[in-house]
Amino acid sequence: MFHKKRTPITFLAIYIALSGAIVFAQNKPVQGSTYQYNTSGGPVVFEFKYKEGDNSRILSTVNEDVYVNRRLDHHAVILNRISNTVTEVKPDGSGTHNSTFMTTEDSTGSLTGAKFSWGEEYNSIFDRSKKGIYSIEDKYFMPTVRDVPAFPDKPIAPGESWTAQGHEAHDLRRQFNLQTPYKVPFTATYTYLGTVNREKTDVKTMSYAASSASKESNNKATVKESNILHVINVKYNLYTETPRPDINAMYSDYPVMMMGYSDELIFWDNEKGAIDHYSETFRIIMETSLGNILEFRGIAHAEITEFSRTATDENVEDIQNIVEQLGLENVTVKKSDKGLTLSIENIQFKPESSELVDSEKEKLDQIAKIIEAYPNNDILISGHTAVAAGGVDPQILSEQRAQSVADYLIQLGVKDQYHIFTQGFGDKKPIVPNNTQANRAKNRRVEITIIDK
Repeated sequence: MFHKKRTPITFLAIYIALSGAIVFAQNKPVQGSTYQYNTSGGPVVFEFKYKEGDNSRILSTVNEDVYVNRRLDHHAVILNRISNTVTEVKPDGSGTHNSTFMTTEDSTGSLTGAKFSWGEEYNSIFDRSKKGIYSIEDKYFMPTVRDVPAFPDKPIAPGESWTAQGHEAHDLRRQFNLQTPYKVPFTATYTYLGTVNREKTDVKTMSYAASSASKESNNKATVKESNILHVINVKYNLYTETPRPDINAMYSDYPVMMMGYSDELIFWDNEKGAIDHYSETFRIIMETSLGNILEFRGIAHAEITEFSRTATDENVEDIQNIVEQLGLENVTVKKSDKGLTLSIENIQFKPESSELVDSEKEKLDQIAKIIEAYPNNDILISGHTAVAAGGVDPQILSEQRAQSVADYLIQLGVKDQYHIFTQGFGDKKPIVPNNTQANRAKNRRVEITIIDK
């Protein structure tokens, strides 16, 4: 498991040419820091524990206000989704990680109701020691925050503090054409606050269809027994200045300074040797050579979930049998590059619109029961059109139809808006030629993928 917070998409949203001056504030306490900690335990040795083949998903939600030259520009809700696989555990206990980072953003200015399309993906391969230190090449821009947490080689008692070096690595390729990560070093101060009890998670009741689909225990909702989480506060201030480039680049804009702070609570599962979840407040300020001041203030929260593959031959066969038993027409089950996909062909909307007809809602009611068997997996809904008539843009229509299906599943309570993503492909990915009415019906489809990576 590793640690991930903000992503560079925040810089992309508001980079505009203005001028102003810089103002920096003192640290604020991390949100939600009023916990009652048990400090009666003895010293604890903290270290990451890796197991080859372990799969996990980190979902980080960032709510931030974006300022341009001290004026509020907009509010953004950013979702960072990281799927990670430990591909090797080395003799020294370090783990090699193969990770895919997806980041998406809602910058409408709304504080609630954000809905997320599937965003840009980044791959990263790195080693991390059991004490938390990264070994990663500069060709990888993710994760942004590195070497947090980093643990000492000795046992730590409640109330005890330590320091460790770390850095943030920002992706500024699009904004400033920087082809390697823009690194900002810091010294982090850690304090072991004590322990809290994690509440028991109840078994989620499954429908008859979903239960029969989940023969393997790794696909079932399970009970997490109450156990202890160790709470660690980490704070750091960061600051760096950039040397001016050669005279040939003097008229190009580039970052000349970045500074900020982070104040975070990490909830650590010492039995697993991994982060369970964390919360953070942060403030980042960047000054550019043209005098622009970009500022980001916000809070973040992340959950880390372990999950197993859904796209197995057995699951495909089981769920296809359930689909047939339920009499769901035009629904097929297959393995895809992101997981197990239920394809609803000839899905019916009102003409050239994204409004579902009632018969399709009844079909989704049944499909929802299947999805509920996978409570730890996110959902991706992809919209496809045939060749659209009447001047309707097929790309926009496919996106709207995918969102319509997502909205209905959210309404049913299958997933919340932070665990369901949408994307549209227009008429770019037909499964058969669009040369007959029957073929166009097949191409007019929505695919629901239970993500396992």
